[in-house]
Amino acid sequence: MATISVTCTDEKAALVVLRNRERELSYLVDMVPSHIWRLTPAGEPIFFNRRMIEFLGMDAADFDKPGTSRLESIAEIAVHPDDAKQFNDVLSGCLVSGENFAMRYRLRRSDGVYRWMSSRAEPVRDENGRISQWYGLCHDIEDQMCADELMRRNERQLRQLIDAVPALIWSTTPDGRPTYLNKRYTEVTGATLDDLMGPDGSPAPLAVAHPEDRPAAAGLRARAFETGGPYAVRYRQLRRDGSYHWTDTRALPLRNDAGAILQWYGVSVDIDDLVKAQEALQQSEQRLQQLVETLPAMIYCATPDGEPIYRSQQLREFLGINLEDLGEPGASGLGSTLEAVIHPDDLTAVKQRYSHSLATGEPYAQRHRLRRFDGQYRWVETRAATMRNSDDQIVQWNGICLDIEDEVRAQEKLRSAQESLARASQAASLAELSASIAHEVNQPLAAVVANSHACYRWLSIEPANLQRAKTTVERIIRDANSAAEVVSRIRALFKQTVEPRMTTTISSVIAEARNLMTDEASRRRMRLEIDVDGELPPVAFDRVQVQQVLINLIRNGMDAMETVTGDRVVGLRARRVKDVIETEISDFGQGVTSPDKIFDPFFTTKRNGMGMGLAICRSIVESHGGRLWAQNRPQGATFIFTLPIEAKTK
Repeated sequence: MATISVTCTDEKAALVVLRNRERELSYLVDMVPSHIWRLTPAGEPIFFNRRMIEFLGMDAADFDKPGTSRLESIAEIAVHPDDAKQFNDVLSGCLVSGENFAMRYRLRRSDGVYRWMSSRAEPVRDENGRISQWYGLCHDIEDQMCADELMRRNERQLRQLIDAVPALIWSTTPDGRPTYLNKRYTEVTGATLDDLMGPDGSPAPLAVAHPEDRPAAAGLRARAFETGGPYAVRYRQLRRDGSYHWTDTRALPLRNDAGAILQWYGVSVDIDDLVKAQEALQQSEQRLQQLVETLPAMIYCATPDGEPIYRSQQLREFLGINLEDLGEPGASGLGSTLEAVIHPDDLTAVKQRYSHSLATGEPYAQRHRLRRFDGQYRWVETRAATMRNSDDQIVQWNGICLDIEDEVRAQEKLRSAQESLARASQAASLAELSASIAHEVNQPLAAVVANSHACYRWLSIEPANLQRAKTTVERIIRDANSAAEVVSRIRALFKQTVEPRMTTTISSVIAEARNLMTDEASRRRMRLEIDVDGELPPVAFDRVQVQQVLINLIRNGMDAMETVTGDRVVGLRARRVKDVIETEISDFGQGVTSPDKIFDPFFTTKRNGMGMGLAICRSIVESHGGRLWAQNRPQGATFIFTLPIEAKTK
């Protein structure tokens, strides 16, 4: 009995241990973060762990449907419709062959959401090798699948981006063996990875480089790959059509945490248009430089403050001073620079004008004497204007300097010759005037002399013929008065005197002057335009003298338009302005160069003029208490004289 008692005790203890192990195993199966299931040899589900039951919301027994197996029910209810057929086919094949089952498919969760699962199952066999049951395991790989899909999408986008970039992108191993070419690289160059390998299998990444550029590019590439530094080179790269384009190629290494190079990544950009544009720009700059240096003028540039920054070769040779001789801009100051080259007598005016232009931005123009390298001062004409940016700010002054020494000397000689000619002309005019005066006075004086001799004879005879002598004396008196009248008229031209005047309207005198000049205007293909205000009051004046003023001024206007091809019109206008009658005679000529001097006696701008006409006109007008002056207008000149409405006497 004792022995039996001991045996029962051991069996009870063994059963307790076995039940504990079963509970631990069941707990372990339920706690595993995966779905565990068991099938019969025929493939019918007979066990789901707790996690799988919670996921499906159903246990294996819940899939019993009349007329169908549990496996078919699971495939129909829980597996995604797109994956159900493949699931049945693969699992059925494994059940027949006894091979392990492995598949990814989407499984329906209790809330109706399908999630990707990675499922595996293996058979358990008895001692005779027959399958006793199947054990399976499902892992939820939804997040992994999403991550993989995201990675694949990002990879596609990255590849599309790389292929769409307007550049040739490539990569190589640390030793320079090409490993990748983007789509554009192949499309543009026509080269593939195989084309960038030499016949002996060695890398030949510069096979698309121009033969003349290849040695230099290879040297730079070798140094970069040897040192691990950045790689940058320009060379002509072969295109699919056989042409070569200038290309800028740059590459950088990718390193690991230890600093070892894992890969080289590079990009090649077509810069053919840029290189050609730069070459064209350089050629243009060279041509412009040659143009500036060969122009028969001295060119210079200055900062907005006036400090010199460029001088052409001609200016440097003229001054004998380079910019380097002046030191850094602003070191010596603009004033010192000007003092070194400007004549002392012109320095103040140049500084004032230059300072004004710098302060206001107005163009600079000045004539002054400039010191040449040999110390001689020569007359120059300097002009400068601003160069501005898009904001209208001055960025630079550009100037030109012309040597006008010979021109100034020629002008001085011409002026001297003109003065000599003017004096000679004045002398000739004076001689002509004197001859005219002598001619006018000579006749009455000759009569006086002749009658004096006759009177003497009549008184010398015996007896004296007093009657004849008396008559002769009367003739002498008459001739003397005639000579005095001639002299009086001549004096009246140069001295304001009061002559007998009659009161009449200026319009009638203008009409007479127009009638007198109509034929001459028609002959010279010119036109007179008269504009006289109505009801002008009468004025006391010498009709003949005022008429002569009008005719002289009209004729001067015609002379001024002799070479004009446009409007050839002399305008004559009369109107009342306060207490005077104002008369204007205008033309479309070249204007008056010296409005004040033209009224001086013997001053003339005409080749054959005496210079007395306008002087006499002013004398006549002023003798009437009026005023005569000239002024320029946009085209031509206007002569204006006034006559007081109330006569003035002097």
